[in-house]
Amino acid sequence: MKTLFFAIFTLLVSPSVMAREWAFDVYLDKTKIGQHTFKLNNAQELVSQAKFNVKVLFINAYQYQHKAVENWQNSCLKNLEANTVENDITTKVKGQLSDGNFVVENGAEKQSLPSCAMTFAYWNQKILQQSKLLNPQNAEWLDTKISKVGTEMLDVKGKKVETTRYKLDASLNGKPKLDIELWYENASNDWVALKSITPEGYTINYKLK
Repeated sequence: MKTLFFAIFTLLVSPSVMAREWAFDVYLDKTKIGQHTFKLNNAQELVSQAKFNVKVLFINAYQYQHKAVENWQNSCLKNLEANTVENDITTKVKGQLSDGNFVVENGAEKQSLPSCAMTFAYWNQKILQQSKLLNPQNAEWLDTKISKVGTEMLDVKGKKVETTRYKLDASLNGKPKLDIELWYENASNDWVALKSITPEGYTINYKLK
């Protein structure tokens, strides 16, 4: 399950985007396990916060807390600072645009990425054109394959809206890492839902509050 919560927590915004907020309830199969919110200000600083708690027979079987602060310019990441606590294991990732590269480190490894590195910024459809995306939870630079599935009606905040659905697969050195589906409302092009399958076969759903 740990790779699942990778990249749900990063952001990419264009200069034209104004301050706004996305708030999702998060479900494991049909059980609500927490929430994830994204707050973007006019200076293109994005604060992402998530908290999940999975219980089995009333016992805490999996706990996850994540906070990331990211700054963007012209749809390119300028800097990033993320802190993740997963079942008492803490991971810190820092990244900074420096000398024409985005330099990112996770405490054990440092990488120099292209100057306009992108993370899994689901609300910006530019990610659908990328062949590589950065996982800010662990600093993995992942190969991505994205395909359009088709259009369908989706229940969003109690209303049926027409959406376009995409499938995103991510891997590292040929090893599958992520299996994600995304939905965008056709009228607004806004990201409205996410589904992913965990390695254990569970389904994670993000639903707008």
